[in-house]
Order: sequence, then structure tokens, then C-alpha cells
Amino acid sequence: QVQLVESGGGMVQPGGSLRLSCAASGSVLGINTMGWHRQAPGQQRELVASSTSDGTTTYSDSAKGRFTISRDNAKNTVYLQMNSLKPEDTAVYYCTALRVAFGPRRNYWGQGTQVTVSS
Repeated sequence: QVQLVESGGGMVQPGGSLRLSCAASGSVLGINTMGWHRQAPGQQRELVASSTSDGTTTYSDSAKGRFTISRDNAKNTVYLQMNSLKPEDTAVYYCTALRVAFGPRRNYWGQGTQVTVSS
């Protein structure tokens, strides 16, 4: 019912920047929270940042001060600006959306986009 499409991933050198985008489509009414998770090889998936419709944001400790999440509610799009990237940021980044109305409550996941930080 909800489709999430990420873009903006790629390879960047340490200290560089990337901006990820995620557009939601389909049954978007009722989406409250959108955000980003990531999963590195051999690691558990972790929350990176999230944003509610009214602009309340949450960041992981590793993301604080370097990453910024933003929303364009009119376009049902969420962004993740990543600065001062480190090799440990290398992971597959997944866009997520929580729908709380107009259907069963559930999370939706994008297909993921690879971010590689390497010299």
C-alpha cells in the first residue's frame, strides 16, 4: 500500500557528504513518522534518524551533529543530509515510514541504498 523509493547513495571519501532522499507513494494518508535505518555487514539494523509530521526529530548518538533529517510533507518525502562521513557510516540505508491510520498500523521499508565511505 505504501512504496518507498530511496536515492542519493553512493561512494564518498571520508569527510565528504551525501544527501539521501526517500519519496513515499501509494496510501500515504496516515503516515506519521518517516526516517532512516541502516545495516552494516554483520551488524544489526539500527535507527539513524526519524522525523514526525510536526517536525520532531530523533537521532542516534553516532548521527548527532553530523546528520540532519528533514521532511517535505507536501511531497511525502524525507531527506537525510550526511556530513563529515566516516568509514563506519558504511551501510545499506533504508527509508522507513510508519502509518498509524487509514489501515492497519505498520511500518513500511524501502529497498535500501548503499552508502560506502572509503578512501
